[in-house]
Amino acid sequence: MGLLDQLTEKPWLASEDRAAESRSRGAASLTAAQVGLRVFLAVATVIFTLFLGAYLERMTFGDWRPLSDPWILWVNTALLVLSSVAMQRAWTGADRGQIDSVRNGLLAGGGFAFAFLAGQVVAWQQLVAEGYFATSNVANAFFYLVTAVHAVHLLGGLVAWARTTARVWQGMEAAAVRGSVELCAVYWHFLLLVWLILFALLLFT
Repeated sequence: MGLLDQLTEKPWLASEDRAAESRSRGAASLTAAQVGLRVFLAVATVIFTLFLGAYLERMTFGDWRPLSDPWILWVNTALLVLSSVAMQRAWTGADRGQIDSVRNGLLAGGGFAFAFLAGQVVAWQQLVAEGYFATSNVANAFFYLVTAVHAVHLLGGLVAWARTTARVWQGMEAAAVRGSVELCAVYWHFLLLVWLILFALLLFT
């Protein structure tokens, strides 16, 4: 670089270029994360669809004896709805740059999700206490299998939720965690939709 170039260089423009490049890399990374989530959701959709297809086909056999629906499943459904609503609030807060809304939404969403999982354990315990063992009937086995797979997916989501919440708690701005919050919210909405389908199937069959 010559003397004239050094004298006429505008360092603030160089800083802006570096910042723009950094934002571009961040956007690319976020896009990769979004694509990864979509691929995962597609695979999960296939898995749950196969379970549902097997459930509907197997229930046509004469040895199928439906189990009773514990009342707590209604409570658990409400808890998961509240969890999804809270995650949506966190996402909206991130879009608006409101870090308090992000923090409160994440905490509420995670709390309701843990309560849902605890409620599922209670539901399983109630069914076992009533004699609905997984080995005693195919319908029982399907119930435990499908609800357990759904719970495992929710636990996986809570790992991402914990990482995002930790970043917010460390003082990151809303814009810095927006992508992570969006991914959590989308995943929660997906799990809510899956659960509503499963619950309706268990309820009406």
